[in-house]
Amino acid sequence: MVTYFVRRLLLMLLTLFGISVIIFALLRIVPGNVVDILFDAAGFVDAADKAKIEADLGLDKPIPVQYAAWISGLAHGDLGYSYVSEKPALEEILPRIPITARLAGMALAFSILFGVPLGVLSAVKQNTALDYVLRLVSLSGLSMPAFWLGLLLLMAFVATTGMIPIYSQAPKSFWDSLLMYSVPAAAVGFRSSALIMRLTRSSMLEVLRQDYIRTARSKGASENSINYRHALRNAMLPVVTVIGIEAAFLIGGLIVTETVFNIPGIARFLVEAIRLRDYPIVQNLVMFIAVIVVAVNFAVDILYAALDPRIRYSN
Repeated sequence: MVTYFVRRLLLMLLTLFGISVIIFALLRIVPGNVVDILFDAAGFVDAADKAKIEADLGLDKPIPVQYAAWISGLAHGDLGYSYVSEKPALEEILPRIPITARLAGMALAFSILFGVPLGVLSAVKQNTALDYVLRLVSLSGLSMPAFWLGLLLLMAFVATTGMIPIYSQAPKSFWDSLLMYSVPAAAVGFRSSALIMRLTRSSMLEVLRQDYIRTARSKGASENSINYRHALRNAMLPVVTVIGIEAAFLIGGLIVTETVFNIPGIARFLVEAIRLRDYPIVQNLVMFIAVIVVAVNFAVDILYAALDPRIRYSN
């Protein structure tokens, strides 16, 4: 188990290094930078002034030097300064992380709490009226775009309660936070729960047809014991994979939802930073999202080993 853990950890660090190089290189390959945007907005170009601003921002240095400075800053907790607001990038990013984390956490919890139990129920009640209804619900969840569902939920919430569940100020209590994030979390989590539900159902059906399940039934094991003790654990490996992918997606994939509900999270902030070519903000936010994705994949690999001993012994 220790060898498996160390190998996965080294692979994670190597992956993060490669991602950091790609992020930095792609941002510099894209034509134009923040200096070009500033001078285009002003309507004139003074070569001397432009060169001075580029020197102040460090954009005149060779790419390897800029990369080394960025990595060195990351190691020391210095993310640089925003080119647009001229504030430390850390001060711009940190307040937005908890906002997106709460929304993504609630959406993921919604997905798991509804997707896994309903998927198991659909598999156990295969080809019954309940199974057909649940399959229809999951299909509709995969078919409806999150932004369209979000708008429908927004209008329904306004029509029934007379309130608009958009972010106007920081919530002051747990219940205020729950009320503010529940509607957008449901809009995002509905699609994820539908995907988890369908995968749980198909995985459960495959496991329930195995020989050891028939053997357990022939020995007189109860249906609850068969479904939840024997079948569900063996069916969870592909489900855990999808949950990990959805968790990583929710951190950076909430752009439309944050825009519809006026939530000042990191996904919405990232789009603005990309539009303005704010390199310190963009590269640090993308790197943060990459760290989350790689860390979630690492956690999924470790969870695999916990669920199935064959994985840790075969590596």
